[in-house]
Amino acid sequence: MFVSGLLIALYIFPFFMTLGPIGDSLVMPDWGAALAAATFIYSFVLYLWVPPKTLFPSSLSVYLLTVTLAATLTIATGGAFSSFISLWVVITVFAGAFGIWGVAPISVAAASYIGYLIYTSVNLPITQIVIIVATTVAPLIASIIIFHAKSKKSEQEETAYHQLAEELSQVSNKSDVVINAIDDGVIATDSKGNIQLMNPAAQRILGWGDKYALKLNYPSVLKLSDGNNQALTDANDPIAKVLATNHDVHTKEFYATTGGSKRILLSLTVSPIGQLGEGVIIVFRDITKEAAEEREQAEFISTASHEMRTPVASIEGYLGLALNPNTATIDEKARDFITKAHESAQHLGRLFQDLLDVSKADDGRLSNHPKIVDVIDYLVDIVEGLRPKADEKKLRLFYKPQPDANATDDSISNRVVTPVYYANVDNDHLREVVANLVENAIKYTPKGDVVVDVTGTEDHVTISITDSGIGIAKEDIAHLFQKFYRIDNSATREIGGTGLGLYLCRRLAEVMGGRIWVESEPGKGSTFNLELPRTDRMDAMRMLEAESSEITADSIGTSHIDTSTTEQTTDPLLSEEPLAAQSIESSAPPVLNAPSEQAPAPVELAAAPPPTAPPVPIPQPLATPAPSAPAAPAPTLASIEQNPGAYTLRTTPGVQIPVRDQGSEKTSQ
Repeated sequence: MFVSGLLIALYIFPFFMTLGPIGDSLVMPDWGAALAAATFIYSFVLYLWVPPKTLFPSSLSVYLLTVTLAATLTIATGGAFSSFISLWVVITVFAGAFGIWGVAPISVAAASYIGYLIYTSVNLPITQIVIIVATTVAPLIASIIIFHAKSKKSEQEETAYHQLAEELSQVSNKSDVVINAIDDGVIATDSKGNIQLMNPAAQRILGWGDKYALKLNYPSVLKLSDGNNQALTDANDPIAKVLATNHDVHTKEFYATTGGSKRILLSLTVSPIGQLGEGVIIVFRDITKEAAEEREQAEFISTASHEMRTPVASIEGYLGLALNPNTATIDEKARDFITKAHESAQHLGRLFQDLLDVSKADDGRLSNHPKIVDVIDYLVDIVEGLRPKADEKKLRLFYKPQPDANATDDSISNRVVTPVYYANVDNDHLREVVANLVENAIKYTPKGDVVVDVTGTEDHVTISITDSGIGIAKEDIAHLFQKFYRIDNSATREIGGTGLGLYLCRRLAEVMGGRIWVESEPGKGSTFNLELPRTDRMDAMRMLEAESSEITADSIGTSHIDTSTTEQTTDPLLSEEPLAAQSIESSAPPVLNAPSEQAPAPVELAAAPPPTAPPVPIPQPLATPAPSAPAAPAPTLASIEQNPGAYTLRTTPGVQIPVRDQGSEKTSQ
């Protein structure tokens, strides 16, 4: 179209001004102008409208029509010596764009013209033939080189494009199949929270149809509420949080209201798409039935553990009486058997207590009584209480803040300067978590070291327990703090356990406002970290003063109470707390109590003092005090069965009594 338009302009131009000698050689004949006008009209029509399927033949027809126009003008105005020969060269260069369909017609036309000249001319100058060949062959060769390379590259790009398109199509189809096949609900939103995708599972769970939910804002479809049936705000909405922060959110705390006004509990995972604020993917499932089953299991475990703990305590009491030489006479072989049975009964009692604690943690009944504690000083007794266990396995147990805690002179322990880390936590919870972690480190370390360290920042205190034991595989770390999870390999199988310890540690850490995690590699040991909120020194001093004032006030208030009117009516076997130490009449032999909750390490059963030892002072009945009271009768079998905790063996003075889970063989890993 451009070439034909230029030729038409050359035809019209002489009508308006006189051309020089060069211009006269470019004058178009009338028939040439007519052919150029026809070519222009044909090209313009195809430019405005051409079917996509006929694009190549239409373009080829326009090109061949332009070649015919250039060839006829060249031949009619002097042949090889025509002023339009340059037009022929330019047109020929584009022949390679059409491949053989463009090169072949030009080659045939040039060969036919040369043959015509040879046939009709007697003395044909060789120069004319050379010019025609040169102006035809050279542009064709250049055209083939240029457009063949471009054509090859274009074909490769087109092939790659089609392959990529096909792969994307396959991926898209597979994604659609997977999304539509899974049982979890999937919703995709854009940056404004408008729903772009909703799979059939989401429609079934929420009771919404795809055609009704698309393009709606997610709160109108996924109607979330908290445990108090209150609608979510931007502050606690997990989807709004992900759109604002671009961080994943996993939660099981929110409920959804379905299209039929049914309220269901959801396990919700919200993940960002692309960059910040571009959109989110919401994956959820209905866990209402699972949560109800878990509650029923927790209730059963709690009830069963509570009921079974009473007969176990009775068994433990009877075995304690059998081991007491003042109440029974047995030979050494029988004593060895009964001692093992007594240890097993204690272990069973601790297991039931663990189950009770787990059920309390699951339903939110786990108590928490925070008090200010100097973490470094508080952990000394815990670590030292477990040192006999480490010595028994010939392990080296180090407490880095105080390398020699037993030193009494001006030794290294007195020269070590460590920061003071205060924490406002439940002391019993802290003791149980640290003792469990240290005991686990000792259990799973065949040889080497166990190192306990305390570090911190301005906001947190971190207690780390590092061992050189068997280590933990990466696939087990993600499940290590789950309930009843145990690593199943030859090393852990020999140790045994229930898998409750680390789960309970995690829940206790959460109750204290902290967190617990592990870093480990198989064969290279493990490091368990307990992070707790740190309390500022000034705040800690104020809290300690307040606690001291409360204790002083309580002691002043209770000093005026007439203890003679107080009567103890609580049966320790019916309480959920450990059996309290009780007393019997002075005529009864001294006995050992069950382990208390406060001491850090287990102790062996001590032999009772000889019969000639002074009698244990026993508080008199508080209801009606008298200057003297007659000796009470010896305990009967009925009284022992009713309250066996009163007849368990007492420890010797000054011995620290271990907490409930010290010395147990429960496995936490």
